[in-house]
Amino acid sequence: MAITVYFVRHGQTYLNLYNRIQGWSDAPLTQKGLEDAKHAGETLKQINFDTAFSSDSSRAIITAQKILAANSSALTEPIIEPAFREEFFGYFEGADGPHTWDFLGRPLGMDNFEAMIAGLSIEKVRDMIHDADPYGDAESNDAFWQRFDSGFDILRQQPDGSTVLVVSHGTAIRSIVSRFAPEMNPTDSPKNGSITKLSLTNTSTKIDFFNKLTLPTDM
Repeated sequence: MAITVYFVRHGQTYLNLYNRIQGWSDAPLTQKGLEDAKHAGETLKQINFDTAFSSDSSRAIITAQKILAANSSALTEPIIEPAFREEFFGYFEGADGPHTWDFLGRPLGMDNFEAMIAGLSIEKVRDMIHDADPYGDAESNDAFWQRFDSGFDILRQQPDGSTVLVVSHGTAIRSIVSRFAPEMNPTDSPKNGSITKLSLTNTSTKIDFFNKLTLPTDM
């Protein structure tokens, strides 16, 4: 037996729309973001969730509420869990994304975030951001995983056979893929409202699919 977890990226926010770096900072959902959440809810409405979590960012909480409103379970509110927050970008929070990635990556011949992940790995990019932060506040890879692994510990504590919803964030979700299924291409940015399915046991983490806006028919 295993615990089935559906990770969903929150709907689009205004900082997403404006290509601003958004980690622990937060912004309201756009109209498209509300539609992203509604679409995810429709896609998952026949999945009967035993438990639901979201990060403590409003964009994740509202997305989770919209999903649960459409769901066949009796759940109406997610459990708020800070472990499922996005990566903290420290000094670079709210900065123009394309400009920042060009600034950090160009000395290495990489002018965007995806190129940096492809050339270095998302783990090394996270440490690179930490090292470039003049305040030292951006999360290192070790700090990120110390926090996020505590969330995985909570998931593994759910009753065997449980089906769980987690509404989280784009870089966090692609970090899971990079760690446990790098062949699924973590350079592919999760779409707002997209679904990534995991199967967890006490000793294993299997990713069944990544970054889908509809459920695969063979799953």
